[in-house]
Amino acid sequence: MDSATILIAESDRSITERFGKLLSAQGHHVHQVPLSPDWVNALQGRACDLLIVSDPLQRVSGLDVLASLKRSRLAIPVILIAAKGSVQAAIASVRMGAGDYLLTSDADERVLQSILNVLKPACSAPPAKKGPDIVTCAPAMRHLLDLAGRIAPSSATVLIQGESGTGKEVIARHIHALSCRPQHAFVALNCAALPETLAESELFGHERGAFTGALQRKTGRFEQAHGGTLLLDEISEMSLPLQAKLLRVLQEKEVDRIGGQKPIPVDVRVIATTNRDLGEMVAQERFRKDLFYRLRIIPLTLPPLRERRQDIPLLVEYFLKKYSTSENFLPQFSAPALNTMMTWSWPGNIRELENTIERAVLIAGDAVIGPEYLLLDEPVPGKVSTAGACLVGLTVKELEERLIVQTLREVNQNRTHAAEMLGISIRTLRNKLREYRQEGENVTDCADGS
Repeated sequence: MDSATILIAESDRSITERFGKLLSAQGHHVHQVPLSPDWVNALQGRACDLLIVSDPLQRVSGLDVLASLKRSRLAIPVILIAAKGSVQAAIASVRMGAGDYLLTSDADERVLQSILNVLKPACSAPPAKKGPDIVTCAPAMRHLLDLAGRIAPSSATVLIQGESGTGKEVIARHIHALSCRPQHAFVALNCAALPETLAESELFGHERGAFTGALQRKTGRFEQAHGGTLLLDEISEMSLPLQAKLLRVLQEKEVDRIGGQKPIPVDVRVIATTNRDLGEMVAQERFRKDLFYRLRIIPLTLPPLRERRQDIPLLVEYFLKKYSTSENFLPQFSAPALNTMMTWSWPGNIRELENTIERAVLIAGDAVIGPEYLLLDEPVPGKVSTAGACLVGLTVKELEERLIVQTLREVNQNRTHAAEMLGISIRTLRNKLREYRQEGENVTDCADGS
């Protein structure tokens, strides 16, 4: 880390001495500044790479400092330090623009890593990798993208919520591309697709001989994402015991491999996604409350496609270009086909729209794409579904199996979407399918999706 000029706002002597010695030993120039009524004016024109503010101050709070800097348009990175922090205070501080929120009890290594992250300017990083294309004109999405851009340079955890198919991973990759970490790895892990027996090893790694079958050392996803971003997709499907271990990693910034002798420090920005109501799961004691608040320091909620219909024409044009098989010919939709897409409910959201356009382009060939190529069949009112006929005489177990199989067929074998429609977890759905196969039923081994 290059030498930096760091100002410590007046605090009690123990904090000033501790951080002064710690930072001076790293070659930084450390100065104490009084928070007098005109302290903001005193900072004007003064060399300062970082301002550290602690909460024992009586006259000015950390949030007041952030608000004053914002009003004065002083672009000075700030780290807030609290003796007794809370998740709510951390969320408020990061939203106000703090680079990080630390506790006086944090280890020196944690403090130095935080300062390194905050001081690391985006302009000093290698050219950022191009983020994913995001097509939108909807005000709700533009606001969300603006917020994502503002929080991207920090290391705060992000919780992205939204229905299946709304583009949660796309937003996660967008945040990574705008962060100070784009030259490092973006590692994604689908928590719903992990067998419980392998989940801990997959996340944290293991040493050779740690258990039967561990023939060599394995690095977990946290180590693979060191310096970069780890996406925990469908975090709601993680077991409670594993949630406790994940919480410890988020708090301590270190992982313990299975069979390992010492913890391994990791610098990872965690982004979690879910299509379920985690708040409700917390109330039902199916998700840890402390982990929930640790993850949602920055909460983002993606609107479903039916609430951003003005984006449908833009998305249609984008996917048409993507799936056109000829560089010299761009397929066209008829007016009735466009009207059908504008009024369709899109329960599968953007993913369903993309699949519909890809399918229509392939089927229509060089013809104008009419509604008949969309293969979107609205249910006919009053018509009895053949799927629900002849139910008398079936056992509840047989009815359950028929419902699960029919639902999977309707969503093109997408387990995540099917579980959401059925109101069960993906793990429960996976266990049901395994049970049917063991009983000799011909059940397709379905794919995951989010």
